[in-house]
Amino acid sequence: MLDANIKTQLKAYLERVTQPIEIVASLDDGPKSKELLELLHDVAEQSKLITLVERRDDDERKPSFSVGPRGGEARVRFAGLPMGHEFTSLILALLQAGGYPPKVEADVIEQIRNLDVELNFETYISLSCHNCPDVVQALNLMAVLNPKIRHTMIDGALFQKEVEERQIMAVPTVYLNGEEFDQGRLELGQILAKVDTGAAARDAKKLSEKTAFDVLVVGGGPAGAAAAIYAARKGIRTGVVAERFGGQVMDTMAIENFISVKYTEGPKLVAALEEHVKEYEVDVMNLQRVAAVVPGENLHEVRMENGASLKAKTVIVATGARWREMNVPGEKEFRGKGVAYCPHCDGPLFKGKRVAVIGGGNSGVEAAIDLAGVVAHVTLLEFADDLRADAVLQKKLYSLRNVTVIKSAQTTEVTGADKVNGLVYKDRVSGTEHRVELEGIFVQIGLLPNTDFLKGTVELSRFGEVIVDAKGHTSVPGIFAAGDCTTVPYKQIIIAMGEGSKASLSAFDHLIRSSAPA
Repeated sequence: MLDANIKTQLKAYLERVTQPIEIVASLDDGPKSKELLELLHDVAEQSKLITLVERRDDDERKPSFSVGPRGGEARVRFAGLPMGHEFTSLILALLQAGGYPPKVEADVIEQIRNLDVELNFETYISLSCHNCPDVVQALNLMAVLNPKIRHTMIDGALFQKEVEERQIMAVPTVYLNGEEFDQGRLELGQILAKVDTGAAARDAKKLSEKTAFDVLVVGGGPAGAAAAIYAARKGIRTGVVAERFGGQVMDTMAIENFISVKYTEGPKLVAALEEHVKEYEVDVMNLQRVAAVVPGENLHEVRMENGASLKAKTVIVATGARWREMNVPGEKEFRGKGVAYCPHCDGPLFKGKRVAVIGGGNSGVEAAIDLAGVVAHVTLLEFADDLRADAVLQKKLYSLRNVTVIKSAQTTEVTGADKVNGLVYKDRVSGTEHRVELEGIFVQIGLLPNTDFLKGTVELSRFGEVIVDAKGHTSVPGIFAAGDCTTVPYKQIIIAMGEGSKASLSAFDHLIRSSAPA
């Protein structure tokens, strides 16, 4: 199952284990059980502290296995083969069960241990989902640290019956004590905020007590990270407040145009950005949603949705953008029930089914190509009279037998009962309406700037972008902006980084000039 190179790396990791681990496998006679058993044998052989036990007489999902301290209670379970993106989740579970300390702040560990309620989590994932491991690893850690918490990772592609019964059409989907808890990428702090009812108030109080920043960056994507690094290198008090560090890049898979790096993936790039930011004295306040920016004469105020308030001499807005929605009847009602925005994450759940991709740009055509290898049929609908994707992508698309391309098509409705069963579109040439029967819809029609909280504060374009000059100045002195939320053309990672750096240098220049003697 594991090649020699991976075994060598795994053996090196498992040398950090300090206490015995027991893996208990629940198996049947199926081929997937045989694959899992082979994998677990390979894992167990890499450390004398790991014991493998086989069970065929229990009521657990098969194939599945638990990981826990030998002689103790195992509260972490994997239903399926944790390969692909989930292999790291397996390694971390082994290390943590074996006594290796997690790389989490002491106050967060204390918060987890203090949770005094029975929590049984189940997370449905797909092995191609790059957002799923964060959720799995966060819940595994909680289960390792607190005896009242249990967590099971479930491969949705392997346990299709459960997926259909629970009508799961997006990953990750988390259940808590048998009821749906949340859907989509979640970080440890977000999970704790939902289960620890007093966390928000404590967090708001802590934030409001912080002294004023010289530069406060709102947003943690490429532009925000670059701005923070450039500010911190000047030796001034720098903070970053972000709803999700990494932003839209966390949802990006293949990155092949980041100069000097031939290939990387969004989560890897975000991890590198976060590590770089932490090299400096930057106060990173993650999982915080901004409600408003209030300009002031000497200090600007950034108000948070949890009631907290931060002060800063200068503010750099780098909140990026989000997926554009179709805004048609049925879209919101069936989000997560057939309407999706990430083909890499949710595509495997539609194996053998019919899906549509809305949008004929590069993102839409790439999504259609990827999905064609998984689903039964893809219908791509483009509003314009021709596709906008690169010629090489169009050539590949038209070579696929299970893809239908419909141009001049305006989607007018998403239909369904408990889940999506089709869509309606209007032919923009003839004016006639048509219905397409399908089980999934992937929306790929561009981005919207995350600037709603700035309306009435700084000047925005008719598209909602922050209007900036060549140096990143907004219409309000001391407030700057950078990246995909601005009027700067070409929404690219490398451009956002440059703009963030530029805005930070402009903020520093503003600080020097405003504090200079008359």
